[in-house]
Amino acid sequence: MAVEVCVKAAVGAPDTLGDCPFSQRVLLTLEEKKVPYEMKLIDLSNKPDWFLKISPEGKVPVFNSGDGKWIVDSDVITQVIEEKFPSPSLVTPPEYASVGSKIFPSFVKFLKSKDPNDGSEKALLDELQALDEHLKAHGPYINGENVSAVDLSLGPKLFHLQVALEHFKGWKIPENLTSVHAYTKALFSRESFVKTKPSKDHLIAGWAPKVNA
Repeated sequence: MAVEVCVKAAVGAPDTLGDCPFSQRVLLTLEEKKVPYEMKLIDLSNKPDWFLKISPEGKVPVFNSGDGKWIVDSDVITQVIEEKFPSPSLVTPPEYASVGSKIFPSFVKFLKSKDPNDGSEKALLDELQALDEHLKAHGPYINGENVSAVDLSLGPKLFHLQVALEHFKGWKIPENLTSVHAYTKALFSRESFVKTKPSKDHLIAGWAPKVNA
């Protein structure tokens, strides 16, 4: 049986790959390991019955490594892919596994913030500054010369941050965070990323209801 992965379809375009950073993380992992897979696009506003049977909470991504067992949660899925397809290794050393892990929640808080004095912008800047310092010392990727699991988790989230904050707040990552800029440029231009990223329009459409809530 083939490797199968269910991922989010674009808002308003059920035949197009959508803007879920956790789905993209799984696709990136498969692409970087050159594992052939079948992608099933799930319209989250109209979930099919067969999908709800394998993912009762209706969440994506859902993954089946070819043994017929469906698993959820991108943390678990990427671990299973690493065990089943160990080459090339994407293992991140434990001491670097949480680098950048607070960037996404900080971004979401700032994106939704209506109060410029609530500290959410500074909290995000502090996290990006910490990433910049790590990359200056250990880059170009989080674990040095080669891409690893932590980059494939963080990359899609940084793409969301870049596109959504510029669109909704006219905000960009400060130019002086040169290592972060070099990092996003390197990640976003990888063949695996170009192939699995959402369009900017679909990403913006995905965030709009949350921002305007």
